Order: sequence, then structure tokens, then C-alpha cells
Amino acid sequence: MKVTIKHLCLAFAVSSIMISCGKDSGSDGSTSSDSTTTTTSTDDTNPDPIDVTSCDSETGINKIICLADAFKATLTSAQLATVQLSYSKSDAIKWSNFPQALVSSAYKRVGLNFGSMTTEQIQYAKALIKAVAGTTSNEGWDELQQLLNADEYLNENGGGSDYGAANYYIAFLGTPATSGTFEIQYGGHHTAFANTYTDGTLVGATPSFRGVEPFATFTWNGSSNQPIQQEQAALTAMLTGLSSSELSTAKLSGTYSDLVCGPQNDDAFPSTQSGIACSNLTTAQKNLVLAAIRTYVADVADTSTIMTKYTNELDQTYISYSGSTGMTTRNDYARIDGPSVWIEYSCQNGVVLSGTHPHSVWRDKSTDYGGN
Repeated sequence: MKVTIKHLCLAFAVSSIMISCGKDSGSDGSTSSDSTTTTTSTDDTNPDPIDVTSCDSETGINKIICLADAFKATLTSAQLATVQLSYSKSDAIKWSNFPQALVSSAYKRVGLNFGSMTTEQIQYAKALIKAVAGTTSNEGWDELQQLLNADEYLNENGGGSDYGAANYYIAFLGTPATSGTFEIQYGGHHTAFANTYTDGTLVGATPSFRGVEPFATFTWNGSSNQPIQQEQAALTAMLTGLSSSELSTAKLSGTYSDLVCGPQNDDAFPSTQSGIACSNLTTAQKNLVLAAIRTYVADVADTSTIMTKYTNELDQTYISYSGSTGMTTRNDYARIDGPSVWIEYSCQNGVVLSGTHPHSVWRDKSTDYGGN
């Protein structure tokens, strides 16, 4: 079991300018040069995962079930009743980009929050999430942990108690088993993770929401954090790989200040695709599209089947954008719209901090909520 010492970023006044854990914000809301600081805190709601050695010999769905059972074994009967629910679509749709305190009563997250668990229980929960999210650098579990760190930063830098790891929830919708349907649902501010399994097979990994504030790189637990930079960079590379005429075709006519198909907008997919069809792109340009898609799909451990489907559908997939191609300025927006895949990225004003921050969602038109 690892012992974690958390680090808290401080803000230092330098020549009357406040520089805080990351990049300074430009006058247009964009980000500029890096600046990082580190201090120490003792919050037991954001520990490292534990290595559940009793599950090390298991693989695939059997390991997931083993880790889920190991986590449940640490819980009291009251906690178990809160985290282990029957599968229902009405609970599956309860996800949000907001902190729990700001979510409407009809859509408040179900399950058990980290703030009501012991440190050991959180470590077991994280061990399970790490296994199903995968261990690709800056994706999967690494990305989810960095998002927790970002919310801890907000908690300590103006957001208060509505922010932080204590406000993240985990639930089992259906009992993890090799038969039947269950969903591992995990989320909090700027995070929604939903893996759905039927008869031991992953049948859906969406809706999957990612956002982050601060948008600037910050240091936490002695390491650099900025979990959405890979998505931002990949989408920018996808767009700047187009010619000027192709960019003109790809550009949307409207201004997009938020996501179209975010939380509680399950039926908002446009009936007509917009932008430029990938069938008109070169192989190199198509590879940039696939690289952008992969930064979202890599947030689950089982990626090959999903990427194969999206690759096979690529010629029927459209890409589009609004604003600029940098994806750092307010109202910068990018979209990937295929027969199945739907990815959106929206750059917005900061809420707790100055500057901008992104919201982003990956959805699958056929397998959201496991196709239920």
C-alpha cells in the first residue's frame, strides 16, 4: 500500500501579478508560459490505489469482478446498500459536469462518495477504476487521477467544499458478474465514466465526460498535471492538418459556447452531419482524425474493438469546428461526428479561476449506456 503526501499549489504575488500553479492567462483567455509550485497537504480522500494482490492472477472480466468484490468487502452494510444498486436506465443517466452540490435533484449522482469512505475503501475503489480505465500515460486512470487533482486544486483555491475528491461518486448499477448487465459508474465535477458490461463483455463505454480547471499545467503530488492537453493538441493537429479550403468547408457557421450533447442531452445529435467528410481526406489527414479519437477511446482499458469500429466507419465520419483551431480561446469548438462516434470539445470561461477551460464529451450513438 502506498502512502501519499498530497501537495497543494500556492499562489505567489510577483510584482503585483498573481502566478498560480501553471500557465498565465492571456487577455483573450488563452494560456501562455508555464509556472508551477508545490506545497503539502493531508487530505485522505485522494490516496493512491492499492494493489489488490488477491486479484493479480485474474484477467479480463474476472479481474474486474474480483476487484469489485474486494472493494465491496471493505464496506459496511449501509455503504454496500448505497453503492450496489439494481441496473436501471434512470440511474445510468444521472451524470453531470457540475459538482454534486450544483446538480439538479432529478440528476444527482447515485452511489457512494469518497468523502463518506475510509482511505482504504477509496484505495480499493480506485484499484477497480484503474483496472477498467487502463494505464496508458495521460489517458485512462492517469487522466482520471489528474482530474481529481485538479478538483483538489479548485477546492483549495477559491472553490471551497463543493470541489475536491470527497465529492466524487462510485456506483454499481447491477451486480458485477459474468452474466447479466452491470455498469461501473464513476464521476464528479468534470468527470463521467460509465463502463457497461453484458454477460462479461464490455458493451458500452459512454457517455464519457472530461473537463478541467485550471487549464494551465499545475503541480500536484510532485508531478505535472494537465489531463486534457493531449485531447486539445490532437484536435488542433487534426484541424491544422487541413488545407485552407478544407478548413473553410469544416468550419461551422454558428458560435458554440458549450457542448451540444452534454449531460441530459441524450437525444440532441444533429440529424445532418456538418463539416468535411473524412472520405475527402488524405491518409495522413485521416490518421490525425483517428489519433484525436484515440485520446478519448484510450480512457478505457478495452480499446481495440471500439477503435476498429470507428476506423471502419471513418469515411462516413465528419469533422468540424468553430472559433479558432487552437482550442484554447473562449468559444473554440471541435466536433467529430460519425455513424457511431460523437466527440465534442468546447473551450469556455473559467468558473473558479480566470482564463478558459475545456469541456469535452465522447458519446457513441449506438452504445451509450450499453445500448440500453
